[in-house]
Amino acid sequence: MTISTILVVEDDPTISQALADRLTAEGFRVIQAFDGPAAVLAHDAHEPDVVVLDVMLPGFDGLEVCRRIQAARPVPVLMLTARDAETDLLVGLGVGADDYVTKPFRMRELVARVNALLRRVERARELAASGASRISFDALTLDRSTREVTIDGARVHLTPIEFDLLALLAEQPGKVHSHDDLMREVWGWPDSSGTRTLASHVKTLRAKIGAHRVRTVHGVGYALAVAQ
Repeated sequence: MTISTILVVEDDPTISQALADRLTAEGFRVIQAFDGPAAVLAHDAHEPDVVVLDVMLPGFDGLEVCRRIQAARPVPVLMLTARDAETDLLVGLGVGADDYVTKPFRMRELVARVNALLRRVERARELAASGASRISFDALTLDRSTREVTIDGARVHLTPIEFDLLALLAEQPGKVHSHDDLMREVWGWPDSSGTRTLASHVKTLRAKIGAHRVRTVHGVGYALAVAQ
């Protein structure tokens, strides 16, 4: 059985050690870093399966860490933030974070989210290997094998979670996917308790592929819009 590696980036030694102890007890291999530059070095050296990343760090902040590691390779990132403003969350998601938890958080919740990210990566690999990798719709082409998206031939840069969200919507254009379905299929959550995370990702996805391409069905969910 392969042991997943988790990089914990947190400048508070007490919180960092508590995270490391709990994740180790859950069967993960844990690497710790305490500032921005050390986080990037640790990522490059160990190529972790998931990064648990605090926003406020010495050296440079977690947003810059996220930008740099996502430029090197797609890796799931769970942000830790003491701030709960929508702008802060959108910036974090926009630079490649997959999910976030707001301090103070429960260890059980954090472990559940780490496991959900790992399951999402495994599902994405299975889908990419299953064939039928290209989806084309309304000048947009999505290729699961290369994880690339183009609109009218121009490449659009999506974060890993944005790609998975779009891929699910694009499988059946016009079909309304409920909040519960999207959280379960894309994030691996059993319900829509992370609806704010979903809404934030939809907002950043719309900004990249065009707001008209993702339709909101209020109180239900989202669909890839069918051109009239």
